[in-house]
Amino acid sequence: MDKLGQARGQRIGIAALMAATAVLGVAAAPAALAAPGVEQRQAQAWLPQPTGPYPVGTTALHLVDTGRQDPWKPALVRDLMVSFWYPTTRPARGDERARYMEPRAAAHFGGKDGASSFNYQVEPGRTDWSGIRTHARQDAPVLPGGAPRPVVLYSAGLGDPRTWGTGLVEDLASRGYVVVTVDHTYDASEVAFPDGGLADSVLWSMFGQPDLDIGAVLRKALQARVDDTRFVLDRLADLRTDGCLPAGLGASLDLGRIGMVGHSGGGSTAVQTMHDDPRIKAGVNMDGQLHFPGPDGSGVYLTSVAEDGLDRPFLLMGSQSPDSGDYHRQPGWAALWQHSRGWHADVTLTGSRHGSYTDAQSLLPQLARQGAVSADVLAGDVGEIRPERAVLATRAYVASFFDRWLRGHDDHLLDGPSPRFPEMEFAR
Repeated sequence: MDKLGQARGQRIGIAALMAATAVLGVAAAPAALAAPGVEQRQAQAWLPQPTGPYPVGTTALHLVDTGRQDPWKPALVRDLMVSFWYPTTRPARGDERARYMEPRAAAHFGGKDGASSFNYQVEPGRTDWSGIRTHARQDAPVLPGGAPRPVVLYSAGLGDPRTWGTGLVEDLASRGYVVVTVDHTYDASEVAFPDGGLADSVLWSMFGQPDLDIGAVLRKALQARVDDTRFVLDRLADLRTDGCLPAGLGASLDLGRIGMVGHSGGGSTAVQTMHDDPRIKAGVNMDGQLHFPGPDGSGVYLTSVAEDGLDRPFLLMGSQSPDSGDYHRQPGWAALWQHSRGWHADVTLTGSRHGSYTDAQSLLPQLARQGAVSADVLAGDVGEIRPERAVLATRAYVASFFDRWLRGHDDHLLDGPSPRFPEMEFAR
């Protein structure tokens, strides 16, 4: 497999594509893990329980940006799907628990052209993605009483769907936040719309083209994601009163306290949108690079957030992937660190890999035990850290950050190394 194929076999992300600019080719599908002709039972998995005091509700919403052409398909206007996750009145029971993925989206995600194969090398067709349930009650009313709640936006990595961070998102909602997850259409592996349409990613075919200017594609993807996020911010104000959301949810949105968190390309999106839009008061970048190839693949291009820095709080969370680490190892992060005037911190999860900040960390080890993922692939996706420790640490540090900067509650976890989480190393 060539260099780009290797990178795509592991994940589609700014970091992986940065490492793949020398040679272009077509990614290979993961090798079969069982003998031909042997019928295999689909692997099953479950998400970790949220840790906060509140039951969780969720609802999905179709948004149309009539004032913008779709950046990937200019003949169309920009259509997006978002989901809201929020505190509700009682826990979900049985079939009340929302699906992790809609069946048609799950089938594509788990197939040979979906992100589970291209980004994480899960054997196509071997996992019952539609059978995974969240802990949230579908279309539940919001928990009544109290003041409006802070809002956190979530953006997944390049090629990943908005569902791929559900474990973290549910946990934030159980702690009292309203979280809005955004699918970036034609970037995400697939987006299922209410009319039955399924928009699959254009990235897989693009990255197989000879003489592709990868840097130009990545810059375009980042700009599209920022534009998507700012449009969602615009719509949140309207959604407070237009009756499209479950009872009480619109009125519970505190649009004066908005944060954003994202993974990989979504992490880059979080801090770049924060740079471009003052409505975002605090941001977390989980392993998202801020540098990629310049025009025609030459040199290194720094995003404007890296060049200008930020005057509001942000947290960088790195992994021990070969192309990650703390700000000392990444030119984009180093520039952001140098030029920023607001509070900032940088932590690295030891023993982790790029997928450790996603649902891959909790789901893939379960799939590996059932033969849907090889041991080598598992180690490349999520490293060697114990899954439960990685999940616990990620949740704790993200929640501590937003509690401090959106709620004014400081548990001092971000002051420096903690005996509670020896896995987290602080950069100085």
